[in-house]
Amino acid sequence: MAELCEVNFRLVRHRSSVPRARALLRAKLGEWRAGEAPADVGELVLSELVTNALRVAVPGDRMIGVRIVCRERGASLRLEVSDAGGGRPVVRSPGDLETGGRGLLLVEALAYRWGVDERSAGIGKTVWAEVVAPGAAPEPVGAESLAAEAEIAAATVRPGQSVRVWGAWCTVRSVRSERYASGGLAVVIGLDDGPGLRMDAAEPLMVRDGVRPTAAGDPVVAS
Repeated sequence: MAELCEVNFRLVRHRSSVPRARALLRAKLGEWRAGEAPADVGELVLSELVTNALRVAVPGDRMIGVRIVCRERGASLRLEVSDAGGGRPVVRSPGDLETGGRGLLLVEALAYRWGVDERSAGIGKTVWAEVVAPGAAPEPVGAESLAAEAEIAAATVRPGQSVRVWGAWCTVRSVRSERYASGGLAVVIGLDDGPGLRMDAAEPLMVRDGVRPTAAGDPVVAS
């Protein structure tokens, strides 16, 4: 059985919580004797997730919840950040002159996979990401990875997942990205049954049983 270590903590809604989250992650990974590579990437991903949570409007002064799960001394990390706000985070394609909006692009580029789940108790959502050390076997999709069903941005869909379209579940065979004439990013999803999908990269899709493909099948992240 894989060795699992876990910690949960809460952060106040203040920008100082971003470096605090990084420091707590680094301290726990050191305690768990995790390697440096997942620690470095994990800090970047966790920083973006906490930063996004701080920007969400929430009722009252509700805190941000963080859960870190480490498997086999850093072979894989699952980072979860929960907030009480509404809406769903989406991947954006900011213009060259925009100073923000690139957080989820970074998460998408660095994480093995990521997604958004409704909180099982209370209000709001949990945004999660998984980081896998180079050469390590990924954690199988299940209770500690992708939920049975989850809504994620079209840009993060992977071959092998099932997406819900036209009232039925269809298996994804291929994913590629292309630019609209206006410059925005579109995603073209090939399915095992029926015509393919062409949709905005940030448009949400319901997926289940996701499995990340080999590098040759990975979708292209917009630059």
